[in-house]
Amino acid sequence: MARFALASAPLARAFGAKKINSKFGGVQIGAITYSFNRIASPDAEAIIKAYVEIGLGEAELMSNHCEALAGAPAMPMFPRPAGGPRPGGAPGRPQLTPEQLAERKAAQEKLAAWRGTTNAATWKGVAKKFSDAGIDLALLCYNMQDSMKDDDIEYGFQMAKALGVKGITTSTTLTMAKRIAPIADKHKLLVGYHGHDATHDPNQTATLESYATLMAYGKYNGVNLDIGHFTAAGYDAVAFIKEHHAKITNLHIKDRKKDHGPNVAVWGTGDTPMKAVLQLLKTEKYPIPANLELEYPVPEGSDIIAEAKKCLAYVKSCLA
Repeated sequence: MARFALASAPLARAFGAKKINSKFGGVQIGAITYSFNRIASPDAEAIIKAYVEIGLGEAELMSNHCEALAGAPAMPMFPRPAGGPRPGGAPGRPQLTPEQLAERKAAQEKLAAWRGTTNAATWKGVAKKFSDAGIDLALLCYNMQDSMKDDDIEYGFQMAKALGVKGITTSTTLTMAKRIAPIADKHKLLVGYHGHDATHDPNQTATLESYATLMAYGKYNGVNLDIGHFTAAGYDAVAFIKEHHAKITNLHIKDRKKDHGPNVAVWGTGDTPMKAVLQLLKTEKYPIPANLELEYPVPEGSDIIAEAKKCLAYVKSCLA
């Protein structure tokens, strides 16, 4: 079986800053840019600056951040509803007013028109921003919803190829995973399906059966294993990695409680076997990037960059 060796093939750089080294004990540590949605600055460039300040040398880039860095028109931001995340770890959807719905529709039409003007050079320019800062782009997170047309799926693959990443990660359904598989095969580009803990829904990536199903759909279908959500769903991340490491594109590192419990702000106090997972990567030399994903509420008096530094320090201690 072919191994998904993302960490072993960094992007070549002809120019730019010295590569930030965030490999500890042979394990590549990065982050998904989603973690930095809560940076005070609305400028997407601030995310790149955050990686430099924290000392993270590898990025999993959200497609909306990629588009923002390429100059896409901004989408309106509406407040999240009270009550926290839905079961399964996904955030609740805000109830929009008619005026907000109209604003969003107009913005979506403007964004669609902008997307029609993009080409490979658009995304190469984004990749250069990271390269110039000493950061490798390893993955593009492009969430592919059931409502997407084939052209929308193709758009994400073209973005990924021009960025020079080694794979796409996505949160989606098994229905979509079956549609995506032949497109991934055509492009010979890895897709890591991100799991949550919505074990009540057979169309979600959450149960062991769902992971097995999506991997069987195609050669390039793999797993973006979120060890926090996997633990919350009642499964053993260490055992899964041992069995399926050749099909894992990357990990999302977070700490959650079992039985669909919450994210915890102090890593190491939840039920996720973070140290055991990281030591497994180190000992077995699995070339699987481990990306920080911060989803817990930022404590009063702190900020997301300070929290990321704290989480990185914990991960480093696990690999000592």
